[in-house]
Amino acid sequence: MAILIGERPAQALWRDYLELTKPKVVVLMLITSLVGMFLATRAGVPWTVLVFGNLGIALCAGGAAAVNHVVDRRIDAVMARTHKRPLAEGRVAPAAALTFALALALSGQALLLAFTNALTAWLTLASLLGYAVVYTGFLKRATPQNIVIGGLAGAAPPLLGWTAATGHVSAEPLLLVLIIFAWTPPHFWALAIHRKEEYAKADIPMLPVTHGEHYTKVHILLYTFALLAVSLLPYVIHMSGLLYLICALGLGARFLQWAVVLYRGTRPHAAINTFKYSIYYLFLLFIALLVDHYLLLNL
Repeated sequence: MAILIGERPAQALWRDYLELTKPKVVVLMLITSLVGMFLATRAGVPWTVLVFGNLGIALCAGGAAAVNHVVDRRIDAVMARTHKRPLAEGRVAPAAALTFALALALSGQALLLAFTNALTAWLTLASLLGYAVVYTGFLKRATPQNIVIGGLAGAAPPLLGWTAATGHVSAEPLLLVLIIFAWTPPHFWALAIHRKEEYAKADIPMLPVTHGEHYTKVHILLYTFALLAVSLLPYVIHMSGLLYLICALGLGARFLQWAVVLYRGTRPHAAINTFKYSIYYLFLLFIALLVDHYLLLNL
């Protein structure tokens, strides 16, 4: 679809379709999926599973993200953070975006069925529907606990990586899912505080809008404590070793420090800085898991 800006039409470019997939989010998801794969086996991951399994997961995640763009296009148009998205500005038509999303999802499912196993394909489909339909289509507008309930879909990638490599579910990948599940509320609520006025303008019942900033800050602090405790469980069940324990304690303590700073309101821009740190936290925590795993294998 083209729109007129002055006298010149703006046409959709490949970058617009790439933006629909939320590539930065997908990359973070793939990191956790890769870690799930490598932790699942001592024998090494077959290259076909490594390449095509993660590609399938990425395509399905990108398809879910594209559906999110379609459903949220009117909300995106009134928020400063999102008003230049392809659908919000009209560079991509909703029908074209949905067709693109369907193509990504079908391609991803085909790769997963061909190169991994049916369990991974079904779990990936459930995650896709959970994010694109349950969270985006319903929970986001229905309850201030939207991100807590809907966060399970976004927490699935390490489980998907694990099942892609092994073909079965066990306690270890579910623990990795639990870590991301506990991480999601403090991560996203910090951003919601920073963008509180925009969410209110868009009539989205995010926690800072419905219950106020103080209430949200208390819950960020509580969830960060819970996250710190949950992040130590891989060491407790002997899934990881001392290196991971040290990293988890250090990274968690820093996250907790940011949560306290945010709660006290002693620094400007604490909310957005907490949000940014949370991204580094998850990335580094899973890298620490991976490095520790290979150190244990070589002992």
